[in-house]
Amino acid sequence: MYKKVGTKAPSFKAPDQEGAVRSLKDYAGKWVILYFYPKDDTPGCTTEACSFRDGFSKFKRAGIEVIGVSVDSVKKHAKFVEKYSLPFTLLSDEDKKIVQAYGVWGLKKFMGREYMGTNRVSYLINPEGKIAKVYDKVKPDEHSDEVLADVKKLSR
Repeated sequence: MYKKVGTKAPSFKAPDQEGAVRSLKDYAGKWVILYFYPKDDTPGCTTEACSFRDGFSKFKRAGIEVIGVSVDSVKKHAKFVEKYSLPFTLLSDEDKKIVQAYGVWGLKKFMGREYMGTNRVSYLINPEGKIAKVYDKVKPDEHSDEVLADVKKLSR
C-alpha cells in the first residue's frame, strides 16, 4: 500500500548512477519529487524522464530536487542518463528496499501476464520530510508540469 499524505517519508540509502550513495537526509529542507518507474530506456519511462529533463531548469528555480528510482543497476542508470542527457539523480534499488518501503512494488499485469514489478508512482516530499502528495495515476508526458503546479500551490 502506498504511503499516505502527511506521513514522514521513509528514509533511504542507495547508489546513484555514478555509484555515490545518496540518502533522503541529503535533501533535508528541500522539496523532492521521488518518482518510481519500472525500467530504464522503455517508452513510458523514457518519456517521463525526458519530461523531467526538459523542465529541469524550472525545477531548479523552484528549489525542487528530482530523484528517479528503479530496480535497475547503477550501470544501466549510467547508460540511461548518458543516452538522454538526464541532469538529475537516478537511484538504483536492486535490493528493492526503497520500492518496498514506499509500497510501489507489487503485482502488475501486461498482455494477460501477471508479474511483480515497480508501479509508476511518485511522491512529493516537502522540506520537512513529509509526504505532501502521492501521484498514483502518472501520465509520463504530463507529470513534470503537474508536480511544478502542485509545489507552487503548496508553497503558498
